[in-house]
Amino acid sequence: MMTMMMMMAMMVTCSSLLFLGLATAQASSSGFPRTSGSTSSSSSSSSSSSPRMKLSYKELHAFHGVRRFELERSCCFSALLLDEERGRLFVGAKNFLLSLSLDNIAKQDHKIYWPAPVDWREECNWAGKDINTDCVNYVKLLHHYNRTHLYACGTGAFHPTCAFVEVGQKMEDHVFRIDPSKVEDGKGKSPYDPRHSAASVLIGDELYAGVATDLMGRDFTIFRSLGRRTSIRTEQHDSRWLNEPKFVSAFWVPESENPDDDKIFFFFRETAVEAQGLGKATYSRIGQLCRNDMGGQRSLVNKWTTFLKTRLICSVPGNDGSDTYFDELRDVFLLQTRDRKNPLVYTVFTTSSSVFKGSAVCLYTMSDIRRAFLGPFAHKEGPNYQWVPFQGKVPYPRPGMCPSKTFGSFESTKGFPDDVIQFARHHPLMFNPVYPLNRRPIFLRKNVDYSFTQIAVDRVGAADGQYDVMFIGTDVGTVLKVISVPKESWNNMEELLLEELQVFKDSSSIINMQISSKRQQLYVGSDTGLAQVPLHRCSIYGKACAECCLARDPYCAWDGTSCTRYLPNTKRRFRRQDVRNGDPNTLCSGDHHKQRVAERKLYGVEGSSTFLECIPKSLQARVTWTYQRHTDSPRDEVRLDERVLQTERGLLVRSVLRRDAGLYQCHAMEHGFTQTLLGITLEVVPSSAPALSPTPRATWTPAAAARASPARSGCGTATSCSWWTTPT
Repeated sequence: MMTMMMMMAMMVTCSSLLFLGLATAQASSSGFPRTSGSTSSSSSSSSSSSPRMKLSYKELHAFHGVRRFELERSCCFSALLLDEERGRLFVGAKNFLLSLSLDNIAKQDHKIYWPAPVDWREECNWAGKDINTDCVNYVKLLHHYNRTHLYACGTGAFHPTCAFVEVGQKMEDHVFRIDPSKVEDGKGKSPYDPRHSAASVLIGDELYAGVATDLMGRDFTIFRSLGRRTSIRTEQHDSRWLNEPKFVSAFWVPESENPDDDKIFFFFRETAVEAQGLGKATYSRIGQLCRNDMGGQRSLVNKWTTFLKTRLICSVPGNDGSDTYFDELRDVFLLQTRDRKNPLVYTVFTTSSSVFKGSAVCLYTMSDIRRAFLGPFAHKEGPNYQWVPFQGKVPYPRPGMCPSKTFGSFESTKGFPDDVIQFARHHPLMFNPVYPLNRRPIFLRKNVDYSFTQIAVDRVGAADGQYDVMFIGTDVGTVLKVISVPKESWNNMEELLLEELQVFKDSSSIINMQISSKRQQLYVGSDTGLAQVPLHRCSIYGKACAECCLARDPYCAWDGTSCTRYLPNTKRRFRRQDVRNGDPNTLCSGDHHKQRVAERKLYGVEGSSTFLECIPKSLQARVTWTYQRHTDSPRDEVRLDERVLQTERGLLVRSVLRRDAGLYQCHAMEHGFTQTLLGITLEVVPSSAPALSPTPRATWTPAAAARASPARSGCGTATSCSWWTTPT
């Protein structure tokens, strides 16, 4: 018996040494490491800045239904368009248009090869541009035009070009082609340079686009084209209107039941003309204009007469009274509500400072946006030409109002008085900015190794109300799944980072995201490919009521036997869910399906090191260890010192003593709830025990030990894995 114990102890000692280098580096002689994704000591609090669950690229693709699409000789999948009726995802990329299945983007693909003509490429190359990266056709714009056609535009090797794409009446038609007779000039619709941003929205048969309209990228404009009406644009080369803008998004939002009041909103960032004394400061903007704007009669002919803009503020109040601003707007998502006139505006910002790095999500309401546009106009006056609120008489009709019977008697902007037109030309900027809900971000990350780039939001019905689940793309190929939960009131929100998903293996930046609530899928685009990600993975949270409850995922609930998708309309007796509080003590008190605590036996040689591995599913859990020498002895918390260290993977005993023998239990505490994850019985083999002569059958390797131990096989993301023996 002693021989067998010694042999097993030698195996465990070798395996412990494999962990020793890693564990020693992670441990600290003064305590435990508190890094992102690590557990902490009993005296440390859990890190809410860490995601609760973190799934690698390999885990997502092997076990959780994530699908990938890549295309040889192409890249830059920046234009995504959902078609729920046809079940298709239309994609614009380098030299290609794609039609993919919404159910599985990896199959049923249809492609249109749409390169720039050879003579355009040669001309582009002669101008000093790179033949392979610049002198090609990057599809930047993709919209539904009517029931049978899409409208697509690309850079065309610095010759912007657009085309009507036939897609057929129904999904069964399998039509996907460009009509060569319907290819047209794309100036004012697509940028020349693939590096330049653009934003557009197509309403009816009219396209509204924010874009650079010249080869050098200096003439930026908001341009209306297509349709039967005259093309119209912003004032040219006037920094008060647009000053080196980078367009982000454009949306149509109705103002009233009268379509004549409809407005188009553009989101962009630009060099701020009003930032005196701050150097070349960047501000984020929202601009508005009326859909029925026809330009002026004598002044601002074929120019917008209703264009106004104001600053979008997303900031964090500081302790010294000054705010930290997130001035770089990156993406905008409009979440539709029951009132189509009042969608919620979710935005992603980053900082422009080289000192403070951070990203934030700010939420705006249309009522606050409209209030800013009805406020005072910004005006420069005084000896120092300071920007102040305009105090004079504002002409009638008020600049920015649409000509309609709702707010006046004017039928067209061409009928506006000259003083209205002149005022609009010289006062496009509003003095009051738009502040976010509660005047602060609803989700914030600072001092992390990534920045936010994209956002998509899904409104989910849960047992205790509705929650807006945010999916945030980053510049390292990850997607964060986040919710905000009201605490005492809606003014006091708790941010919950539920998941961090490594969607792209190469960590390429996410440049577009589209969400399908109907199919419960997220479609993600990067420079290297596309990914299709399910919105929820309920089974990953565990096999007990408490684990499902602690997840606080609005998509998931405990049904009495497993953690499954929560459907508000499903009448099932055992549906248990508590997103707001996540309290298993109350929710799961009567649960009879409690998970059995796993038990393992570990042998350690006196004087050698050994490692007790225990990894909780939740990265936000706080891990503690207890020790019991005999079954009738009291259970005490493990005392930590330079000999016994806790790491993010478990407990490292650097030098095993005889008194270390006993039962060790690993506990995870989260949100006020403690559960026992694992029990390990450590048996200490005296170092004076006789050693065995080595034989070929006793030769140890990590791979052989892994094959020999049934407890190790298939551990994946289980609670704990190591080289154990199972007690008899």
